[in-house]
Amino acid sequence: MSTSAGWDHPRTSLYTDHYELTMLQASLHSGAAHRRSVFEAFARRLPDGRRYGIVGGTGRLLEGLADFRFGEAELDFLGRTGVVNKETLDYLANYRFSGDIWGYPEGEAYFPNSPILIVESTFAEACMLETYVLSVLNHDSAIASAASRMITAAGGRPCIEMGSRRTHEESAAAAARAAVIAGFHSTSNLEAGIRYGIKTVGTAAHSFTLLHDTERDAFEAQIASLGVGTSLLVDTYDVEAAVRTAVEIAGPKLGGVRLDSGDLVAQASWVRQLLDQLGNEHTRIMVTSDLDEFAIAALQSAPVDSYGVGTSLVTGSGAPTASMVYKLVSRTDDAGNFVSVAKAAKNKTSMGGRKYALRKLNERGIATQEIVGIGHRPEDDGNDRSLLQQFVKNGELLPGWTGAEGVVRATQRHADTMAELPPVVNRLQRGEPAIPTVYEEN
Repeated sequence: MSTSAGWDHPRTSLYTDHYELTMLQASLHSGAAHRRSVFEAFARRLPDGRRYGIVGGTGRLLEGLADFRFGEAELDFLGRTGVVNKETLDYLANYRFSGDIWGYPEGEAYFPNSPILIVESTFAEACMLETYVLSVLNHDSAIASAASRMITAAGGRPCIEMGSRRTHEESAAAAARAAVIAGFHSTSNLEAGIRYGIKTVGTAAHSFTLLHDTERDAFEAQIASLGVGTSLLVDTYDVEAAVRTAVEIAGPKLGGVRLDSGDLVAQASWVRQLLDQLGNEHTRIMVTSDLDEFAIAALQSAPVDSYGVGTSLVTGSGAPTASMVYKLVSRTDDAGNFVSVAKAAKNKTSMGGRKYALRKLNERGIATQEIVGIGHRPEDDGNDRSLLQQFVKNGELLPGWTGAEGVVRATQRHADTMAELPPVVNRLQRGEPAIPTVYEEN
């Protein structure tokens, strides 16, 4: 399996839990490891009060799947530490996923019990992927879902992802990618830029101003180096004085000013008035400072041109995980026939059987239901939309889902799916899922 990603992905086989290998070893011993199996990733519920979720991370998952191998170093570690026996080591030495993977395209909306990812292979091959699948989808879907709400709150004004300093270095690049899929304009993260072809932006921090003897010296240096189209941070000392100095140096072509503290609504209003009075009607105002979707919504009345979002975005804005699970829903019996299986524990029940999903649309093209067929494809009325796409066939990655191409494709999918959902998704108030999930059985 190969990917279209333009960067070297680390080996991903040990991004897993010990118990995956415990199950592998025991199932190899029983002979059940080679039974054909269907696993499904889904969320039993949305984060409290959320009306929809957005799928994120599928492209990253597929890129990593290509490197889900056990080389000499991994096998030596597993053998030396006694994690598995020799029979299991021999199996892992030749491990290569050879099955099929279907799922909701990245950027697609999902709801409770949507079959977001379906993995069809042997039990041995598919069970090994559980932790890796969930770690990627849970993180990236949480970020994409939060980002989507922020984009809705921004009402068309650009949002910039700038949360790298508030999270793990790898999750920073992943979060930037997920944010852009959900509509963010750009990111400050350069690693995300090189990996996924995402636009990167950046100006200066307060330390740059403090480095110089005067604010004027700092502004002159930045403008001389980056041009008058740059954006200047104007709240290190006195905002009004800084704006006047910036305009005096750069003139009417000053690109923008950034506000990072104080009452942003009131401050943006009088800074806009000051800029206009000074002849800088086209100088943009960017605001930062611990923004989330609620703060962005509160700034709708202010003359703000763009938002820089960090901490709340990369932590899922109060929902740092999508709470997805990965469950065996079907497997073959001794005769080779598929049988549905499901967990029946209290409060953690799941529905057995291979799933098919359809978004039911009304005559205006607005979604009304998520139809999940068990063991069969739901009937299309003519304008409904099938949700599952195939990503991997017989172990080979199908084109278009990874790298920069995958990000562009997912970004468009998000825009299309949001236009299709009922207007209730635009509300930030707590509420039930925007559309119900309905099961159809044979």
